[in-house]
Amino acid sequence: MLSLKFIRENKQKIIERLAVKNFDAKKIIENILELDDKRRSTQKDLDDKQAEINTISKEVGNFFKLGKIDEADIAKQKTTELKESVKAISQNLKEIEHSIIDFLVQVPNIPHELVPKGKAEKDNVLVRSGGQKPVLPEGAVPHWDLAKKYDIIDFELGNKLTGAGFPVYKNKGAKLQRALINFFLDEAIKGGYQEVIPPLMVNEDSAFGTGQLPDKEGQMYHIPSDNYYLIPTAEVPVTNMYRNVILSAEDLPVKITAYTPCFRREAGSWGKDVRGLNRLHQFDKVEIVQIQHPERSYETLEKMNRHVESLIQKLDLPYRIQILCGGDISFTASLTYDFEVFAAAQTKWLEVSSVSNFESFQANRLKLRFKEKGDKKTRLPHTLNGSALALPRIIAALLENNQTPAGIKIPEILINYTGFEIIN
Repeated sequence: MLSLKFIRENKQKIIERLAVKNFDAKKIIENILELDDKRRSTQKDLDDKQAEINTISKEVGNFFKLGKIDEADIAKQKTTELKESVKAISQNLKEIEHSIIDFLVQVPNIPHELVPKGKAEKDNVLVRSGGQKPVLPEGAVPHWDLAKKYDIIDFELGNKLTGAGFPVYKNKGAKLQRALINFFLDEAIKGGYQEVIPPLMVNEDSAFGTGQLPDKEGQMYHIPSDNYYLIPTAEVPVTNMYRNVILSAEDLPVKITAYTPCFRREAGSWGKDVRGLNRLHQFDKVEIVQIQHPERSYETLEKMNRHVESLIQKLDLPYRIQILCGGDISFTASLTYDFEVFAAAQTKWLEVSSVSNFESFQANRLKLRFKEKGDKKTRLPHTLNGSALALPRIIAALLENNQTPAGIKIPEILINYTGFEIIN
């Protein structure tokens, strides 16, 4: 959430930059500033009335000391009237503040200067690529056929147990899943991240803090009886660990990793290519999260990019990295890099990670602050996160790209984790 101070000082810049996200901010920014003017004048009125009450209260005491009972009673009556006025002004001030918040949460984060204009993924900008697309043997098939052939993922059983988008991993498929999770966690820990296991459900405040509410409520599974939400990503509980916290500059960066299942309704995705592991409602993912000093956050973003890139390289998968355009970047992000791997049997690029800098947008919603040494004032840190990595499409690409007449070869880096070299 953008701060009122930032909006007041950067009105035109905000309007211009949000146009890159295809968001017309002019009217809503003007509404916010008008309400803020009203808030300021109302606050001044309230402060003046409160000061007047304090002054008269002192006079009442003096009148009583001097035996001026009539004057004391008149002053007390005026105090009573002023208190009623203060009550009404206070209520009005609360309503104005609530209206400001209602508008503020509708304003997206402003995109970084590197974010290109565009409306869809075709307008994303390629940053770099790596790896070689494999030459598949004759008769190569997509991962959903391989999963059935080798009895490692059962889509029909998942459909029976729950519904489409909830596969059952079996036999060596389950071991491969577990191997990838452990590999990704070990690599994150080597990179200086502290591992946590967070809850898989969060409350409304947590969903608001990282920007899922009120923007993405339709994409989350909601439990109305308890008003909890199943997490769409570990980013939500992990970042919210620092909600309402004041850090010191010496604490930064905070680096946390977590493995969790993730739950997404994927509302509106029907009609797209959702076959096999390409789009699921429940999937496993290892997340990396950092809270960083504003002066170092973009250097940190590049380091996080390199970390994710190294994972894909170690799995020997062809990949490409893109900067998301204004029409494809999320509501909360300032700059996002998307990582895609090539699934050879589908001849399709599959997104496997997004690494984003949210600058101070989430921190402001979270009321997360930090202090420089010797400074009494607090500042907003920057928050960043990335998938390192999401498993389903990684598995899809591994199965498709490594298929041979003898079976599916396991990447060398994973053999110590799986305990086997081939799925056959």
